[in-house]
Amino acid sequence: MKINWFPGHMKKALKEIRELNNVDVVIYVLDSRAPISSINPSLNKISQNKPVLYVFNKIDLADEGRVKELAKSYKGENCDYIILNSTMSGAGKLIRQKINSLAKAKIEKLKAKGIKAVVRAVVVGVPNSGKSTLVNNLCGKAKAVTGNRPGVTKTTQWLSIGDNIELCDTPGTLYPNLSDQEVAKKLLFVGSIKDEVIADICELAEEFIKMASLRYENLLKNRFGQELTLEAIAKRRGYIISKDEYDIDRTAQAILDDFRKGRIGRITLD
Repeated sequence: MKINWFPGHMKKALKEIRELNNVDVVIYVLDSRAPISSINPSLNKISQNKPVLYVFNKIDLADEGRVKELAKSYKGENCDYIILNSTMSGAGKLIRQKINSLAKAKIEKLKAKGIKAVVRAVVVGVPNSGKSTLVNNLCGKAKAVTGNRPGVTKTTQWLSIGDNIELCDTPGTLYPNLSDQEVAKKLLFVGSIKDEVIADICELAEEFIKMASLRYENLLKNRFGQELTLEAIAKRRGYIISKDEYDIDRTAQAILDDFRKGRIGRITLD
């Protein structure tokens, strides 16, 4: 199972993001169900020598204890993190505080000259990580198009946040060659890559069970039963095509849907 997905709009968006000028803060949105895999090496250039705020998003679906442990390494002299669910009220206020804190040097420098600083921030991340939902929360109204699938936002757009922050919402971007297939699998599991890019949904579901069982076997068994095979799960759920044939494709899709919607429990795959 070879996984790769880099449509034309991502190539264009990646080029636009790299060419952004006068950005003061980079807001890097990570999916808390697979935060390490949500880091896109192709975006490293834009975050060089700039303050970075790592937003561990969708925490309501993830293993909060595990995320807190992983997040510790994302705090330093020029970077900070926040753990949240971007759909919750109040998330925007917390992000604005963090942006102003990271841009403190610029704000104070201009203030000394009697000038009110405008902080320019860019929001980046993999597809379906919740960037546009976060942007809308920051704006206090729906300005960015959202959807529970990858590839909804296809162009960059600048928006005003309050009276001192300008925010650039960008399309979710992957990298041209997903050489680390373990990372690619995790991005598929969380929905950052379209299921349609692979031919075998059953193999993907089996890979998910194998990977998630390393740390969350009890959660899986509580949801699917003691025997974690597709046939056993299909039988338990009554997904039967005929007397001797189980609907394995339907079962595989149901397993992935249960994970993505948090029905199995709070899981983080790093």
